[in-house]
Amino acid sequence: MSAPSGRNVLSGVLLGLGVAAFVDEVVFHQLLHWHHFYDKSTPAIGLISDGLFHAFSWFATIAALFLFADLRRRGSFNRPLWWGGLLLGTGGFQLYDGTLQHKAMRLHQIRYDVDLAPYDWTWNIIAVLLIVAGTVLLVRARRRPA
Repeated sequence: MSAPSGRNVLSGVLLGLGVAAFVDEVVFHQLLHWHHFYDKSTPAIGLISDGLFHAFSWFATIAALFLFADLRRRGSFNRPLWWGGLLLGTGGFQLYDGTLQHKAMRLHQIRYDVDLAPYDWTWNIIAVLLIVAGTVLLVRARRRPA
């Protein structure tokens, strides 16, 4: 993969990570109060962990936008590669969150005191669909003549 192609994918992946983390933080942590990033301690620690998580999403978004601006300035922006990266980053974040953070590390669950199966399946199936869509876009973009 050439440098502009790699930067297109990286910019998309970083923005996908940032957007997915931002949506997770705002919707599930702040609006619905379903969980914190780290629920194995006090609520105060949970809030601090949410702040760090939110900062991560913001830094990923800013880095993605700097890369995006550089690609546009150089005239090497490739829309299919960028969108493929974005979908891959979004789905990758979601699958990582749903499998490693929720199940393997048990940092938090989507919800508490309910049957988790429908939530877990929905979360992870959407993640896999996003990853598949992103991969298809990347493969098609690489096959397309420059």
